[in-house]
Amino acid sequence: MSSKPTKRSRCAIYTRVSTENGLDQEFNSLDAQHDAAVAYIRSQAHEGWTAVRTRYDDGGYSGASTERPALQRLLADIRARHLDVIVVYKVDRLTRSLADFAKLVELFDAHGVSFVSVTQHFNTTTSMGRLTLNVLLSFAQFEREVTSERIRDKIAASKRKGVWVGGMVPLGYEVRDKKVAIVEEDAERVRTIFRAYLDMGSIGRLLQELRRRGIVTRARRLRDGRRVGGISFTRGPLAHLLRNRFYIGEVVYKGEVCPGEQPPIMDRDLFEAVQRKLGEQRNDHHSSRRKSESLLIGRIFDDRGNRMTPSHARKGGLKYRYYVSAALMQGQPELAGSVSRAPAVEVERAVSDAVRERIPRRASDTESDYLDSVARVVVRATELEITFRTLIEPDQNADDATTDSPLANMNEAHPDESRMQGDTDLITVPWRKVATSRRREIILPPTMKQSDVRPIRGDTQAKLVSAIARGRLWLCQLQTGAVETVEQIAEREKCSKRHVNMTISLAFLAPDLVTAAVERRLPDGIGVARLFDPPVEWDRQRRMLGLTSSSV
Repeated sequence: MSSKPTKRSRCAIYTRVSTENGLDQEFNSLDAQHDAAVAYIRSQAHEGWTAVRTRYDDGGYSGASTERPALQRLLADIRARHLDVIVVYKVDRLTRSLADFAKLVELFDAHGVSFVSVTQHFNTTTSMGRLTLNVLLSFAQFEREVTSERIRDKIAASKRKGVWVGGMVPLGYEVRDKKVAIVEEDAERVRTIFRAYLDMGSIGRLLQELRRRGIVTRARRLRDGRRVGGISFTRGPLAHLLRNRFYIGEVVYKGEVCPGEQPPIMDRDLFEAVQRKLGEQRNDHHSSRRKSESLLIGRIFDDRGNRMTPSHARKGGLKYRYYVSAALMQGQPELAGSVSRAPAVEVERAVSDAVRERIPRRASDTESDYLDSVARVVVRATELEITFRTLIEPDQNADDATTDSPLANMNEAHPDESRMQGDTDLITVPWRKVATSRRREIILPPTMKQSDVRPIRGDTQAKLVSAIARGRLWLCQLQTGAVETVEQIAEREKCSKRHVNMTISLAFLAPDLVTAAVERRLPDGIGVARLFDPPVEWDRQRRMLGLTSSSV
């Protein structure tokens, strides 16, 4: 008797560590996991198990997410049905999330792939094996969440004690031996900015003065060698710098002001004077906004980042309000967004409807109060992008180096607000600008597009309409007896008899074709010569021109 050949099973080994510490050693944790898995696969050689040559190693990646390069390559090979068994050292090397594990097991089952842990013997094809794995992953997820809470509590306690916990230090400081120290040159630059603000009384004028003096943000070099910073200040980061209590030796954490261990570089009287001035500007800003008829002033932008300024026009005794892109008003229309001029009433109504669906309105709220929850509106060709003003605590570690962040432009609309939350506070609303003039619709065959055909030329249309009018006049004269024969018309008009007959034939055109000719809705190429001597039936006339009754 001959034995049945053993089926070959292609085994992939997946390894992972959460940190990069020790990965530069000759034999690291990834190698240890890999060797243990190889030994296990060899022990199953009688079952036909063989290890594939490709290694799937994720060094320095957390198990809380599946966004890991080696894991994604592994999943791609599973979908391509290149693998039969996945081998890991421990279950939590694959993932620490119970939800992610359920999705991975579902993917494994759909492609006939088994899952094996070297130190924990499980078989995912049985219900008991699934239960045991889920219990283990529940504990792994619990451990991850407890660790996260412990780290957050440690950071909170450190900040309340004023201890520096790392990150990017504000302009004027640097980290030496894990302590925050003053950089006198940068500190003097910060003092100059504070004093200049009190002299200017406006962030806008301060920005111009800083550019004139050549005062820029601090330049720094990243680990990958890129150089960032060293650019002109923008409104948002500059406003954050002016409000940063880090400069007077304090730390703000979740609304609580705590004494910090860093030495102050700012006189408290100067700092408090700047805060009072900023507070006055904020009140004036909201007051002017409420007085303005344009409810979104200072908060509306086109989709190329240009601020849109209120404008209006009067026609027939009526006032029409608009929001116009600053690039268009400065004579640079090529820099404007897809919508350079938007009707104010339509945009405000769309934004107000979106806010009403999100936030209940109180009876005492005015329209301006109601729209104060909107931080930014971006006008696009087919939608409005609305960001709601939900603030989070400013990061004391953030400094002027954030000027190259996309949030810098957002904060220009609100100098008194340092940061806003991201995706959860942004919605899009379908919207399209209504055309101010009615577009001429050319009659076409159903298979053609309006954009592919030009309308009949003006001179051609004039000749055609004139010929139709003459044809109807001459036909009427023959019917009423004003003239007796076609020859008399030809002699009077000094043209041939054939020309008179052809012109009279235009009087028998279908009414919709005549209307289209008068309204200049015929496509280019249809003129007098092509319409001479048409068929009597109107449907045949349309087919002769390649048109149908539905297209006309």
